[in-house]
Amino acid sequence: MKITTIGEILVDLTQTCTDENGIAVFAANPGGAPANVAVAAVRMGAEASFIGCVGEDSFGPMLRKVLIENGVSDKGLQTTEKASTTLAVVSVDKNGERSFSFCRAPGADTCIDLDRALKDLEGCGLLHFGSVSLSDEHCRSVIIRTVEEAKKRGILISYDPNYRASLWKSRDEAIDVMRSVLPLCNIVKISDEETELMADRKDPSEAAEAISKLGVKLVLVTLGADGALWRFGGEYGVVPGFKVKVADTNGAGDSFFGTVLSCVAKADGLDGLTPDRINGFVLFANRAASITASRPGAIPALPYYDEVMEALK
Repeated sequence: MKITTIGEILVDLTQTCTDENGIAVFAANPGGAPANVAVAAVRMGAEASFIGCVGEDSFGPMLRKVLIENGVSDKGLQTTEKASTTLAVVSVDKNGERSFSFCRAPGADTCIDLDRALKDLEGCGLLHFGSVSLSDEHCRSVIIRTVEEAKKRGILISYDPNYRASLWKSRDEAIDVMRSVLPLCNIVKISDEETELMADRKDPSEAAEAISKLGVKLVLVTLGADGALWRFGGEYGVVPGFKVKVADTNGAGDSFFGTVLSCVAKADGLDGLTPDRINGFVLFANRAASITASRPGAIPALPYYDEVMEALK
């Protein structure tokens, strides 16, 4: 089963250190959650393609090269003259936690063409998207219409809502839009920081149950260093995480989800899966995420299948 991800691919300007004058130093890392997920899935042995848009600037070809070098099909990567490649400025605190600001007024990631996106669904078995693309009205329309068409074709839909306050007019708008697409989805991942945002529940298990009642078959809640909770077919479990020295949490959630989706794709979907297999998927994904968090950057930090297998021994 081929995984196709749709949404933003961008440059993460990630703070690496400060110089002798106390001025922040940044590295230009390839990123964007859907692109991260595609690369993570390929590194775990799945087939993946990406649908998105970059500008006709120096960053655009660099991001295309990253996809190609990582085995992700770039057939769906569009270019535009209307906007520059989107930049996300990522500041990292002493605990490895991130804060974001965006150079996106507009950014090329919002300029996806619908007709091309629909053509690029060919051969897709699982379509993945996130909520950053939903914060722009035009891009929201393209993403939702693509998801709806994919669902009509029997394609599995996965969704990862990432709340970035600076991209929305208000928190209430973000909540309304981010929740509105949940009934379209078969698989949803949220973090423990997003349970109230997405389900009006603080407790992760209660939030997972609330989301599952909307028709979502597999719900995942990441718990940071404590691992992850899953709910599938009326059953749920909590899988512990792995302790590491955190360098940068950017990309850890995408590593986790890309790994889970690769497992689902290799199982040819959700039908026939058992709670024990889901538990195994999540354990493997927790280990992949912990490795990612121990290294700086997003895509550069994503581990390979053999590396995770070795770490689990």
